[in-house]
Amino acid sequence: MSSCVRTLWPIVLGLAVFTARADIVTDWADTTTEIADEGPSTVRTIAVAQSAVYQAVNAITGRYPRDRADLGSAQGASVEAAVAAASRAVLLQEAPALKDRIEAAYTRALTAIVDGDARTRGVGVGERAAADVLTRHSHDQDSIEPYRPVTSPGVYVPTTIPTGWSLGQRRPWFMKSAAQFRPGPPPALKSELWARDYNEIKAVGSATSTVRTAEQTEIARFWATNLPDVHLGLARSVALAPGREVTRNARLYAAVAAAMNETETSVFEAKYHYLFWRPITAIRNGDRDDNSATERDADWGPMIVTPMQPEYPCAHCMLASAITTVLRAEAGGSAALDLSTTSNTARGVTRRWTSTDAVVQEVSMARIWAGVHYRNSTEVGNHMGQQVGALVAAAYGLH
Repeated sequence: MSSCVRTLWPIVLGLAVFTARADIVTDWADTTTEIADEGPSTVRTIAVAQSAVYQAVNAITGRYPRDRADLGSAQGASVEAAVAAASRAVLLQEAPALKDRIEAAYTRALTAIVDGDARTRGVGVGERAAADVLTRHSHDQDSIEPYRPVTSPGVYVPTTIPTGWSLGQRRPWFMKSAAQFRPGPPPALKSELWARDYNEIKAVGSATSTVRTAEQTEIARFWATNLPDVHLGLARSVALAPGREVTRNARLYAAVAAAMNETETSVFEAKYHYLFWRPITAIRNGDRDDNSATERDADWGPMIVTPMQPEYPCAHCMLASAITTVLRAEAGGSAALDLSTTSNTARGVTRRWTSTDAVVQEVSMARIWAGVHYRNSTEVGNHMGQQVGALVAAAYGLH
């Protein structure tokens, strides 16, 4: 999902080889995602890059209103060169340790473009767009305090630093504050709602569950990835539909990536505000929640490794909801979309859906079946995602 919570998987830069497929925006979105996955910041880097790409492309095509910096003359500029140059400039700034790979992808891209004034102009537009976006977001991560372990003096606590702490302290792009969509608290431990969620995940989310089906296990494994590829794949499936125009795709990717970035900020602010316990902690302490309907299981463990961060609310759910809200807005409000994506935790598998609602529902259930999120947390995450997605969609003029 983000750089701070990702599982380390080998990244293959095969997508960086530009094929005969004409959509340069999607090609570079693939490349940017793969490179950003190995850098110090994943979702934010992708969001900055896609913002620069959209600004550069729209400066050349003039399809949508422009409310950003003047990028100079774009007449006759090559869109392909502009996309490559904008992506390269952002990636070199955000992931300098991967300079050789970035430059290799850029060289391949420029080699495919006829040398001349159009290419030169396109490079200039792309570089100016990147410089503008990087300047505007240069202070996103100022004044972030390092995580401070919660303990009493002299008392041992686990020494692995939790993930995602800094994300909730970043400056948002569109929200008034990171806490703008902070939800109410998780269920009280004496409540029937808590007992419902506790006993559900105890049964279906266990590593040794006898009620979770084989299909449910495979779906949970598919969504176990913490890299953004699985979520961005949804946008990719829309961008590759017949009849798409390059500026429209640039705007789509910019809006989706921005929604993901805003989601990270919002959800991690809420997570560390509430510090709610994960199922593995709760179920092994089921005799301490003062609820007679929650029986302790001293050996309980989840189907997948529990992320090192607080439970509430569900981040995967919020991401899926925010992205699909943007996709619906881009499609004119229709939830009936042909969507698909792949996952690095289920190699060789492509999952497909015919509606945005089906995606959101599957992600929610996957996190319950995986044993890492309670049902209420998924529902709250979905609602937060709708709020963030609608905010970002409006900012990009999607309707």
